Amino acid sequence: MGAHLHAGDISPIELVDAHLRRIDELNPGLTAYTHIDAGGARAAAEESAVRFGRSATRGPLDGVPVSVKSSIAVRGFPWECGSLLRKGIRADSDAPLVARLRAAGAIILGNTNTPEFLMAWETNNRLHGRTDNPWRRDRTAGGSSGGESAAIAARLSAGGIGSDGGGSIRVPAHFTGICGLKPTPGRVPATGHYPRSAGPFAATGVVGPMARTVGDTRLLFDVVSGPDDGDPYSAPVPLRHPADETIRSLKIGVFEDDGRTMVTPETRKAVREAAEALRSRGFVVETFRPDNLEEIRELWWNLFGRAGRFVLGPMVKGHAKELSTTFDLFMREAAESPPLNLEDFMDTLVRRDEYRERLFQQMEEYPILLCPVAAIPAFLHGEREWSIEGKQVRYLDAWSYTEWFNLTGNPAMSVPVRVADGLPIGVQIVGRCWEEESVLAVAAHLESAIGTIPAPPI
Repeated sequence: MGAHLHAGDISPIELVDAHLRRIDELNPGLTAYTHIDAGGARAAAEESAVRFGRSATRGPLDGVPVSVKSSIAVRGFPWECGSLLRKGIRADSDAPLVARLRAAGAIILGNTNTPEFLMAWETNNRLHGRTDNPWRRDRTAGGSSGGESAAIAARLSAGGIGSDGGGSIRVPAHFTGICGLKPTPGRVPATGHYPRSAGPFAATGVVGPMARTVGDTRLLFDVVSGPDDGDPYSAPVPLRHPADETIRSLKIGVFEDDGRTMVTPETRKAVREAAEALRSRGFVVETFRPDNLEEIRELWWNLFGRAGRFVLGPMVKGHAKELSTTFDLFMREAAESPPLNLEDFMDTLVRRDEYRERLFQQMEEYPILLCPVAAIPAFLHGEREWSIEGKQVRYLDAWSYTEWFNLTGNPAMSVPVRVADGLPIGVQIVGRCWEEESVLAVAAHLESAIGTIPAPPI
């Protein structure tokens, strides 16, 4: 779109209007957006058109329409996070990453649906309702960045920003056939996110870019990355896109399952296809599975689930009748574990560092890992258990493939590989902490080797 804008093939106003027309047509059935700022988008497009007309200095996203997950503050937009308890709350300022998008010339069309307080891998809430998958309406677009993934996949947005505390960027991207990058905590500032990036949510949660191609995801990452004092994990890490010969020298470790949670045959096939595609590009790809994955998953649940319940419980106390089914499910799942006492919490922090150290040592030999994003493709709305080759897979277990890397902090990206039975399937590319650029570069090789998947039949 940027190339066509620069060539004068289309104006920013025409491009925004085309998106708004498509939103009017499809969003009522999808519920991807919860707020659409048509007037603000058109005004920004007119300003962009003036810059193009004057050949003025333009940003890398000038005139390109994007969207933002509704858990991220956008000045004047509803900032409700899918909850009746926050109905009518609006952000009074832009989150730093939103300000960076605007400074790059991006036009923000609106913000997108989430499960209540982001605590589900399915986007449904009592405030705005259910987000459908543009590939099949009877399937979820995932969560918690489900509205964002649906908007991008359905061509209601060129790209945007999601957040991820346990797969919430990567799983929706996998379900809808787009790309989604979970950065290292602090690489993209989570300032302006709700729930606030603090305590257990700062340790596991991040914000990051989502788009239909690897190149677009990289462009968004380049724009929004960089330190900010409001993020406790922020670090002044500069952009460092390595030379291609450096990337090709990275050995890749691939595993099709974790030895505990089964994946569907089509998921396994996608990982094999991705491994062969990268070998065809000259990469050394060897079978390798990191140690202690189940222990890492359990520690992640201590922070995300048990500690998360401790943080969220006081916020929702006395409001049981107003809460969504998906949020109630999360709180009940968390309540099945004993309360997290001080001894458990300190043990979690110590063991997290021990397992991180072990993983980082193993990734000295395999700086890139290739594995599934999830055990299954997009599931039917409301499903909570699946049978795979005679073995039962529970709801929380299906996403263990992403949860590990929220605990360890590794950057990880979902890249679409194939479509099977009318549903897209992605694979996950994982790198060492602070090496998002290497993940993006390997993902670009994969995309070049296999091509992009078709658009959803919407």
